[in-house]
Amino acid sequence: MAKNIKKKFKPKEEKNIAKEELKSLEDLPLVGGLFKGLGKFVELVEKVEEAGGEIKRKGEIKGKEGVRGIYGFSIRTGIGERPRIQTFGNIRPTGVKEAKPKIKITEEREPIVDVFDEKDHILVVAELPGVSEESIKLELKGDILILEAGDEKRKYYKEILLSSKVDFESREEIFKNGVLEIKLKKS
Repeated sequence: MAKNIKKKFKPKEEKNIAKEELKSLEDLPLVGGLFKGLGKFVELVEKVEEAGGEIKRKGEIKGKEGVRGIYGFSIRTGIGERPRIQTFGNIRPTGVKEAKPKIKITEEREPIVDVFDEKDHILVVAELPGVSEESIKLELKGDILILEAGDEKRKYYKEILLSSKVDFESREEIFKNGVLEIKLKKS
């Protein structure tokens, strides 16, 4: 047990070194929505775990007839915690298994969403830049919260798995500067 504690709480100098190494790895290349250089990616995740913090990378693919594909990922962690990797964008696999994976570009983007399981409630935080509060629609189907938002320019869609049963009718919502916070009381 002492070994784990020692690993979790490194001296300040080592944390600073990890943060500097993290900065040098932030230019992880993305090609066509796929990671290139898996070794660098694994190294990047390890450095985020050591240093704590967040890294986001995003890109865009211009397709036929002006269709835009948006893709990206976010790696987030606190010092000594496990990294959480989340993808976002509007590029999805087709579901057809072939030697070369096929993708499709959907109209809706998948937003970055964090779910926090608190003592008496669940807090869902979603990044929805470029949409109005009036365009946000929420629906609960069993233990899945469905989030839709957008207009002609930007559309978002995400199915969020909740870890507990909630009282959907008593939810509290705050939308400010493109960030939606939803507080759902546990039932």
